[in-house]
Amino acid sequence: MSDDLIIEVSEHVARLTLNRPKALNSISHSLDVELAAAWDRIDGDPDIWVAVLGASGERAFCAGADISGGTEAHPDRLALGGGLTGIGGPLRILKKPLIAAVQGYALGGGFELAMCADIIVAADTTQFGLPEVKAGIIGESGVMHRAIRQLPHHIALGLILTGDRMPAADAFKYGLVNEVVPYAELTAATDRWAKKLTAASPLAQQAAKHAVLSKLGGPLDIALGTKYEPIEAYANSEDVKEGRKAFQEKRPAKWTGR
Repeated sequence: MSDDLIIEVSEHVARLTLNRPKALNSISHSLDVELAAAWDRIDGDPDIWVAVLGASGERAFCAGADISGGTEAHPDRLALGGGLTGIGGPLRILKKPLIAAVQGYALGGGFELAMCADIIVAADTTQFGLPEVKAGIIGESGVMHRAIRQLPHHIALGLILTGDRMPAADAFKYGLVNEVVPYAELTAATDRWAKKLTAASPLAQQAAKHAVLSKLGGPLDIALGTKYEPIEAYANSEDVKEGRKAFQEKRPAKWTGR
């Protein structure tokens, strides 16, 4: 790993930090490759239950792809964010819960990367935006398709068609983010969310996330009538037995993720 991506793992939480503050944490091809390897590690390690994606510096969470570095034209291009956005390559959905800790500019692909998370904690300095129309660079722009699904229809189109930015307070009002805090409290707030997530059964969370997202775009009756392999597998896990035992003994469960 280079210095562009910092990874720390402790107490079942993998904390990833985009570390290119001078470039507004824009994502180069090499950083995309590192992120892809990090997601592989997180999904493959049963002792990692939650992932947190943040960024260095106060100015930006991420300004999207590093166009100056040739990311968009690279012959081995991945989908932005190590595959999470699904634009420019296969879509990857992380099995583990993902928290985005966002501050400053979250623009274009950076905005989309935040929307790929399951939980978004935003500093009050955050400005979400889709500047593509102002720059005249509308292309694949998957961020538009996520915005129209995660924001009210006219609010999303207002952002898409004007290129204006949306402050964190408005993002919270429209249900895009889970919490807004002062920038100085961003790390503490994110850690609090991570602690809440690690208090639950990791296998149950992963099974629930798979079931919800895999049928998100389909009819309700199909979602209700589908059997989900991760849920079926979870029924025979050690964590199910531990959950029942802890409930009977009126104590916190000691999850193993197995």
